[in-house]
Order: sequence, then structure tokens, then C-alpha cells
Amino acid sequence: MRLRSINGLRCKQLKLVLLAFFIMFILWKWEEGTYYNTEDIHPDSLVVSHPDQRTSSDEDFPSVDSLPQPVVKVGKQVTGAPPPVPLVGVPANVGGEQGASPSKSKECNHRNGRWVPDKRRPLYSGFGCKQWLSESWSCRLTQRTDFDYEQFRWQPEACDMPEFEASQFLMRMQGKTIAYVGDSLGRQMFQSMMCMATAGEERADVEDVGAEYGFVLAPGAKRPDGWAYRFPSTNTTILYHWSSTLCDLEPLNPSDPATSYAMHLDRPPAFVRDNLHRIHVLVLNTGHHWNRGKLRANKWEMYVGGSPNRNKNIAAIWKAKNFTIHSVVKWLDAQLPRHPHLKAFYRSISPRHFFNGDWDTGGRCDSMSPLAKGSGISLNRSEDTDAEGAVMGTRVRLLDVTALSRLRDEGHISRYSIKATQGIQDCLHWCLPGVPDTWNEILAAQLL
Repeated sequence: MRLRSINGLRCKQLKLVLLAFFIMFILWKWEEGTYYNTEDIHPDSLVVSHPDQRTSSDEDFPSVDSLPQPVVKVGKQVTGAPPPVPLVGVPANVGGEQGASPSKSKECNHRNGRWVPDKRRPLYSGFGCKQWLSESWSCRLTQRTDFDYEQFRWQPEACDMPEFEASQFLMRMQGKTIAYVGDSLGRQMFQSMMCMATAGEERADVEDVGAEYGFVLAPGAKRPDGWAYRFPSTNTTILYHWSSTLCDLEPLNPSDPATSYAMHLDRPPAFVRDNLHRIHVLVLNTGHHWNRGKLRANKWEMYVGGSPNRNKNIAAIWKAKNFTIHSVVKWLDAQLPRHPHLKAFYRSISPRHFFNGDWDTGGRCDSMSPLAKGSGISLNRSEDTDAEGAVMGTRVRLLDVTALSRLRDEGHISRYSIKATQGIQDCLHWCLPGVPDTWNEILAAQLL
């Protein structure tokens, strides 16, 4: 009986020892991370939304709005990801990890925030910036009488955006080149930056260096393919290159003035490819020129892999646009390790605000009531799903201005354009000073 008790005790002791070893093993494995299985999530190669396809013959006034519908009506996405939805009661550490320490600062999410009145705005005068600002975009030079739209600034939701100060910005950009490449909305952003960097004042010392980048007026052309200006005091260059679709365009018959052009969907613009080593800040955009009317008017033919496109999966305009955005961002991301000095941005699409029709069917945007549809936004995803999908997983940053600009329907040129035709309103381009200044403020804040 005694032997049996001793054996039972030893058995219990052995079990306790084994249990203790097992617990120690589990704790050791837990600390080593064996039970965490993290995987990198990569975006689908083609995230698409369905734009409304219309046509226009005016080169600088496209009619297609390739934006998805408002948040609750986003077009179908092939990834099956949910559409962006408004967030209510977002905590101060938006985008941060749950339970993250307050001492761990997160990058400011400039997409979410609100428009607030600011009597110190605008940052420059529409009367004074004639040296850089196109007359057709300076609403102070038109018959417009309401200018309340000039006196708002964007306040991000969970951080403060530093005030833009021209001399400080140029000092930070000393020896650097800022390049905007895109359509006429990109040109508005370029002109806005020139006005901001000069505080809207005449500057005889600023040099026109367009010839260094091949920006010369071709015979019969309305304007050169771009502009470039240098501030000698800081050796800062600010330039713009026209590339409405971010495709490399190649004449099919260079000797024929009426030739068609190969529109290489899988090649970046030659200007970007040839000058990337000279650029320190690159801002790309495209969107509104993607419609059949533009292709026909410009004699553009879609090419992929050096040959006419035969791939039906990207034959539709909206698919071709998305394919191109992904292609140029992927190419740019692959170049960044070779150009460590370069910061690259893709700017999300600028919204149109045609109400009760389109540009050629009586559409209007002549509201004089700022922020009639609300002053703030809080979204968990970009409204421009194509742009967001393209930059996801890359080192190219998204300059997300779509949703915050959608709140500013009163800021368009509307019927006040100098070139306006009776019954036609420009609800695509913006009055300057105006909303594109905020785009540049957000850009400048991300360059700190």
C-alpha cells in the first residue's frame, strides 16, 4: 500500500514537471512570435470604377468625369473590396493601430478634415499674379462679384497643417526641381504654386528656363508643351509638362503633319523618363481626357507592348485609363531606388460639379454659397479608387484631394470665364486663387 502511494505521488510530480515545461515552452514560443502569421497584402493589378463616358472637342475643357459616384454609390470594383464609407466619431489617432501609444506619432492624414473660414486668405492676389496666372483662371479679372470662396483653408482632422510661407518653402526647396506632369488641372496646380512661391508679386529675377527642358513653341501650336521657371536665390525650379493621359505619345509617321499617334498605355511620358534624374518632387495626374472624343480628335491609337492593343480587357476607355495609371506608377516605383533624392506623388482626380446637365447641355455650377453641402469629410478610403489602388504597396504617395475638393462646388470658374460661351459653364477648372492652392499646401506639408 505504501509503495502504491509513493508511486502515485511520483506520478503527480512528474505530471506537474511536464506541465511546467509545457507552459514554459508555450511562453517562449509566444515571445518568439511563432504564433503570429503576417502576410503582405498586395492590391489587385486592376482596380476599376466605372466613369460616365461622354465626349468633347475642346482640348482644355474635357467633358468626362472619371470620378466614382459619391461615397455610397461607388462603382463596382473587381477586387471585391468594400466602397469607401464615412466614419463617424473617428478618434484622434485616425489610421493608427488600436491601443497605440500616444507617443508614437502617425503620418498626418490630410484627406480627412474640414474647411474653416480664414480671413488671412487668399495666399496671393488674383489681381497681382498676372505674371504666372492665366487670365481665364483669374476670376478677379472677370465679372464675378462674390469672392468668399477665397477665404477658406483646409484643417486636417487629427493634425495641424503648417502655414505656407513662400520664402521658407523656397529655402526648403533649395537646389531642387518641382515638376507637375498632367492635364490642365495639373497646369492649374503649377500656376497656383508659382503664385504661392512669389506671393503673387512681380518677380523680374525669376528666370524662364523652359528651353532647358525642350519647352519651345512648335510651329502652329497654341502653347509649348510646358513651362519652367527658376528662382536664382535658392536655385529652385518649378515646371509643368503637358501630358493629359500620362502615356508616351509617338507619331506613327513623323514625316506626315496629319499623322496619328501611338498612345503607349504601358510607357511613361518620354519627358518623365528622360528628365527623372533632374527632378526632386514629381506630381502626376490624369483623368478627364479619357474619352473617345479626345482619342478621335487627337488621333490617338492605343498601343500595348509596342503594338496596337488587342487585349479586350483594356479596350474600354475606363479600363485603359486604369491600366495606364497602374503602369506609370509601377514604373515610377521601380525607378525610385535609383533616385533616392526623388519624392513622387500621384494626385487623385479633381471633381467636376455640373448640376442639371453637362457642360454642353446646360449644366451649371453658379452657386454663391460656400460649403452648402457640408464643410468636413471623414473617409476610410479615397474617393478615387483607381488612384488609391495604383499607389497601394508602392513608394509613390497619393496626394488625395478628391473628397475635400468635392465640397467646394462654388469655387469653379462657372459662367465667369473670359472665354465662356453663352449657356456653357466651366465646372471643371477652378478659380485661382482657390482650391488648387490647398492641394499645394498639402503637398508642401508632405515635403517637410
